[in-house]
Amino acid sequence: MSGGGEEKRKRIAIIGFSTLLLVAMIVVVIMGISNETEFNDDNEDDIEDNQKHVASTMKAVKTLCYPTDYKKECEENLMPEAGNTTDPKELVKIAFNVAISKIGDKLKQTEILHELENEPRAKLALETCKQLMDLSIDEFLRSLDQIREFDLTNVDKIFTSVKVWLSGAVTYQDTCLDGFENTTSEASKKMKDLLTSSMHMSSNALAIITNMADTIADWNVTSLLGGRRLLEDSKNENSFNLPTWVDDAPGVHKLLAEVPFKIKPNVTVALDGTGDFKSINKALKKVPSENEKPFVIYIKKGIYHEYVHVTKDMTNVVFVGDGGDKTRITGNKNFIDGVNTYNTTTVAIQGDHFIAINVGFENSAGPHKHQAVAIRVQADKSIFYKCQFDGYQDTLYAHTHRQFYRDCIVSGTIDFIFGDAIAVFQNCTFVVRKPMKNQNCIVTAQGRKDRHQPTGIVIQGGSIVADPMLQAAKLDHKSYLARPWKNFSRTIFMDTFIDGFIDPEGYLAWQGEEGPMHMNTCFYSEYHNYGPGSDKSKRAHWAGIWNLNSKAAHLFQPSKFFHGDDWIEDTGIPYYPGIPKHYRHKKTVLNWLPEKEDKK
Repeated sequence: MSGGGEEKRKRIAIIGFSTLLLVAMIVVVIMGISNETEFNDDNEDDIEDNQKHVASTMKAVKTLCYPTDYKKECEENLMPEAGNTTDPKELVKIAFNVAISKIGDKLKQTEILHELENEPRAKLALETCKQLMDLSIDEFLRSLDQIREFDLTNVDKIFTSVKVWLSGAVTYQDTCLDGFENTTSEASKKMKDLLTSSMHMSSNALAIITNMADTIADWNVTSLLGGRRLLEDSKNENSFNLPTWVDDAPGVHKLLAEVPFKIKPNVTVALDGTGDFKSINKALKKVPSENEKPFVIYIKKGIYHEYVHVTKDMTNVVFVGDGGDKTRITGNKNFIDGVNTYNTTTVAIQGDHFIAINVGFENSAGPHKHQAVAIRVQADKSIFYKCQFDGYQDTLYAHTHRQFYRDCIVSGTIDFIFGDAIAVFQNCTFVVRKPMKNQNCIVTAQGRKDRHQPTGIVIQGGSIVADPMLQAAKLDHKSYLARPWKNFSRTIFMDTFIDGFIDPEGYLAWQGEEGPMHMNTCFYSEYHNYGPGSDKSKRAHWAGIWNLNSKAAHLFQPSKFFHGDDWIEDTGIPYYPGIPKHYRHKKTVLNWLPEKEDKK
């Protein structure tokens, strides 16, 4: 009995400490906001008391809005809704709801504009905007759910996910405006005017959450609570758990390395009729809504001419093919034929926890058709292993959320890896193809629009090489590692072989209406690369090109860049969480097998 009493006292102490810590964190986050209504023996009247509450709320709102880029709008939108509250959690929820309301209002106006629009490209752009604004609202709604379930034992994961999702909301609205390229009507200007306030409030919400997350990280809350998790079973329920179709954890690596899987898939797709379906889209209709377990679709070798869409409610879908050059999904939609970039994609992935293994994705439109996307990925915690992505301009649209690519091949000409995801490409091969006459080649065009977004592209290991046709004509076409598509474009190349066809300057400025852009606000860096194209002595001299030391480079190792990698490790797919050890005057051997000591 006495032992039970002692345990109970310990639990009460832990709960008490956690509560005090939460209060302390909130105080730190809002920079010492205090309730200025003090006990008064003179019993001040209700008007004076209410004035003090208003003053306290105003101070709380101002302090919460302090880290935002649009402070005045933040304060003006929060104050009317805040009432007498000074609770940061409630104010954050109010900020989210204000943003949702603004996006919803603009969505209604967009629908009216869509009905009135006659110009085909503008009409398609407005239709795309409606879809993207719906996605943006969804990101805020699930962020609200996470804030309501705020739990100190999982605080780092909660804030990480909310930052990722709010970043997605910002990107979706910006992508809406991108869709008006080459339109001739006034729709583009009208849409930009419509979205200004909602984009500002979305940016503000992201800034507030980022500030809170940074403060809590400084407190090192998980260490104070005695480890990454208080309870053994306190895994994030949204993480991709070990697949139920795997018999034992030790055998999962071997299982995933085998081609094809020696397991029974949920459905099989085969063009020759030997499976359950001849179409991938028909197979996807069998996925249960909001599916919580891996739903394996085995796609036998063949060329599948169809446009595939894994929708948001198709979660935990696994595509397994017979090889990236054997199981191929192909299409040819393109910009020249009247389709905006977003909708040119052959395959669209929106359902979270998507995995593809040994599958090829292609847009065969060709370089003369300009933007032509092979795959657009918007699924959070998505993984691609031993896949192949082939196209020319804009091959792989890593649009939003957390994405991991391992042992893949990506080919293209201009900006053939682009978007605003948190994307890591580990041990992948990037094949630069021959473009049209008078065109240059660029491997990446990362699209980080807001300085608070946790997004970027990390290319770790693997190689950047030229296709034989480009190699033969390399004097006619310059090739670059990256160009900054958006203001805060961020790309890091580390431990990668860079062949000699890459131009010594390395980077190409983005050309806007007023000339070169984003050279000073981008973040580009190369760390421990090798090969004839890795010489940095003649790189472009921009303020946005950085030299990283070892400590800074480790901020971009996968485990830290993702701020949590259990969703990768739980699948058993090969994964290296850190950065290989480098020794002076000794060649580093890279085999990309995980070493526990490198994950810190």
